[in-house]
Amino acid sequence: MNDNFVNEFFGIGIQNGKTPENLGVLWRSAQNLGASFIFTIGNRYANQACDTHNAVKSMPYYHYDTFEAFFSNLPKGTRLVGVELTDKAESLETFHHPRRCVYLLGAEDHGLSKLAIEKSHFLVKFKSELSLNVSVAGSIVMYDRGIDKPRS
Repeated sequence: MNDNFVNEFFGIGIQNGKTPENLGVLWRSAQNLGASFIFTIGNRYANQACDTHNAVKSMPYYHYDTFEAFFSNLPKGTRLVGVELTDKAESLETFHHPRRCVYLLGAEDHGLSKLAIEKSHFLVKFKSELSLNVSVAGSIVMYDRGIDKPRS
């Protein structure tokens, strides 16, 4: 029998995504970069031409109406990693990704909610003069996770 706390997995999603196109691009990247599942909080997914790999049909997709509903359904032993440009955030370049985690991104215009920031076990950011498109930011985080770095 496998010890589920040893096995690694990660999910990625967006809180109050601004456009469905961003979701399609992020989900295509998630499928290519090894995500176990994808999710939204707030706005719902709509089928987009940019999700050419049909990731929403190829991996588990979850939708939560509120952050509270999402947080109460995190898989056991999972750490929440918020991606946010804030002084409290750790540098992605030196961050040790948890073995089991969920990455949460906010919309470009509002970022993560105050509650999401407070409840995140970790906050990460990476070098960028201005905020990036949410699907680009998520892809960078997932790529960094795939680099051979220590896990926490």
